Amino acid sequence: MSAIAENLLQVSSRIQRACEIAKRDKKDVGLVAVSKKHSAEMVRAAYEAGQIAFGENYVQEGVDKIAALQDIRQQITWHFIGPIQSNKTRFIAESFDWVQSINRLKIAQRLSEQRPLDLNNLNICLQVNISGESSKNGVTPSEALLTCMDLVKLPNLSLRGLMAIPEPGASLQSMKEFHQLFIEIQKHLMKNQFRTQFDTLSIGMSDDLEQSILAGSTMVRIGTAIFGARNIEEDQEDLNTAQ
Repeated sequence: MSAIAENLLQVSSRIQRACEIAKRDKKDVGLVAVSKKHSAEMVRAAYEAGQIAFGENYVQEGVDKIAALQDIRQQITWHFIGPIQSNKTRFIAESFDWVQSINRLKIAQRLSEQRPLDLNNLNICLQVNISGESSKNGVTPSEALLTCMDLVKLPNLSLRGLMAIPEPGASLQSMKEFHQLFIEIQKHLMKNQFRTQFDTLSIGMSDDLEQSILAGSTMVRIGTAIFGARNIEEDQEDLNTAQ
């Protein structure tokens, strides 16, 4: 068994234990393996070990990796989770299945316009800056509902939920408050009969996986615990990634 396969088993066990403590079904927590700065060969190894969802932070790196793994493209779900520049939206719209880092309406509008009509709707999550850190992207919690009301109306996109990157050492309470915001928006969309599958709360990384599941996360983004540390000196950490 490869090291990546062993790591995936360990992460799966952590998710299982956390779900048992939280009295949740493990099937309700999805795993995105964050493969930024790791090779296409490592992604293939993870896929061969049973992993099908992968997250990328950098547009060109992600597009190149998707092309390199074209033979298994139909079996893999690709998530874009990094900062989005306006001049890169077309590449994202044409290549990815999910975008978790929507932080303003303009970006979503461009993705909506540029999504090829022969592809399924692009699944999106609104990024919320729950810690109020100036170094992180995302709308404020108070802006989230109105932004979702705008996003849900855009064609060629499917608003699926919320994403956040909690600050290191964030409290369980702060994550639970984010979960409550998610529930409130979900109820509002249902009440107003918006046709969307608003079912995704994406929080949780290698260091806070268990706490995020206790708080209600439905999707965790795990990089280091699966692929190991990235061997790059620039790793002053892009704040829109999973550790």
